[in-house]
Amino acid sequence: MTASGVRVRIAPSPTGEPHVGTAYIALFNYLFAKKHGGEFILRIEDTDATRSTPEFETKVLDALRWCGLEWKEGPDIGGPYGPYRQSDRKDMYQPYAQELLDKGHAFRCFCTPERLEQMREGQRAAGKPPKYDGLCLTLKAEEVTSRMADGETTVIRMKIPTEGSCDFTDGVYGDVSIPWDSVDMQVLIKADGMPTYHMANVIDDHLMKITHVARGEEWLASVPKHILLYRYFGWDQPVFMHLSLMRNADKSKLSKRKNPTSISYYSALGYIPEALMNFLGLFFIQISEGEELLTMEELSEKFDPENLSKAGAIFDIQKLDWLNGRWIREKLSEEDFRDRVLNWAMENDRLMAGLRLSQTRISKLGELPDLAGFLLKSDLGLQPSDFAKIKSPPEEILEILNTVQPDLEKILEWNVETIEAELRAIADRMGKKLKVVVAPLFVAVSGSSRSLPLFDSMAILGRSVVRQRLKLASQAVAALVGSK
Repeated sequence: MTASGVRVRIAPSPTGEPHVGTAYIALFNYLFAKKHGGEFILRIEDTDATRSTPEFETKVLDALRWCGLEWKEGPDIGGPYGPYRQSDRKDMYQPYAQELLDKGHAFRCFCTPERLEQMREGQRAAGKPPKYDGLCLTLKAEEVTSRMADGETTVIRMKIPTEGSCDFTDGVYGDVSIPWDSVDMQVLIKADGMPTYHMANVIDDHLMKITHVARGEEWLASVPKHILLYRYFGWDQPVFMHLSLMRNADKSKLSKRKNPTSISYYSALGYIPEALMNFLGLFFIQISEGEELLTMEELSEKFDPENLSKAGAIFDIQKLDWLNGRWIREKLSEEDFRDRVLNWAMENDRLMAGLRLSQTRISKLGELPDLAGFLLKSDLGLQPSDFAKIKSPPEEILEILNTVQPDLEKILEWNVETIEAELRAIADRMGKKLKVVVAPLFVAVSGSSRSLPLFDSMAILGRSVVRQRLKLASQAVAALVGSK
């Protein structure tokens, strides 16, 4: 333990591109640890076995390192309380689940997914919030044993008090009271033996001696379940702090459907990590006008966890652009700037892969910017007229773009082969020739109908940049359709 005893953690799930919201929560925990002379720990929460992948875990680690965050313990460096990946801890949770069953704090549930869905539909139709109705709560021990012996699928659920409320003090929201009758009988162990987030979260935080749990406000409603588990086990609970969600200027939740949210997107566009951390860190401190440009050390000095705003943290892209520009102009020497540019261009093999693809397609070097420049551009400046030369009518182009966007999200490993396979499958499902589907994608991704090979280009640009370019292309074509 540290001198202060403070231990905090960030616990992302490797189920997609690392989100700027993850960096936001990670930065708070990192600054909190620095402020108190404590330790910052990284844990990977991969209980969702169907969506968690090693590729996304690597992206999480790379993204947080790019942000300039360093952890004392984690899956990559180990530590005294490992393993730091929940899938590697699977067998550790079973004895705790059995303890809850033995103490009467949990029960086995045999309800099928179909029965649960019917139950929820009925509750929704009656205007009630959907939650488990307790059908299996009173099963006799002999029946449970018999049904398990017959091979029936079972999960383990936690029992919830029927009266009163869960009262606690949150580090941001202050005193909170949540009635127990609004809390669901949460599944703790799934049918495949893996713990749910709630079970693993509490046990891991206890075993890793986490003293303060700082996370997004969307978890505030789950605190009663977590407090109850601490009580059932007879453990001291940590201090809970729930940070306001990052929001758009219109106060809507920051989501990839509306905006670029991936850390990799901002890295690919040439934002520098110090500027992004500076931007996010301003949500946690009080400063005067003119003091905005701050290093990580300066952020930690001014960091004030006792004076946090409950108002949403507005992700203002114009302010981020302004800060990034100031960092480039005021904080980087000529030599630093040159090195940053070269490193950025080489990131994810972008420049070298682009040159390899370009070599057989040009007759003089001066053609390179027009052919491959799109790989380095932050904005293609797409206009409706850019799609006018495509043979398909605008309505068909829009259908293709709107079909391709969500389908590409299904790709787990993003590379040339998987992109090509998915686009061929999309063409088959749409009943169109592949060349009809890829024609508008060339323009959407590169800004031109004459470009580098599409699948390679998409792989080089990365999922988050392609997602945003397809979205902007859809908007441009929708304007074309609307003008007819």
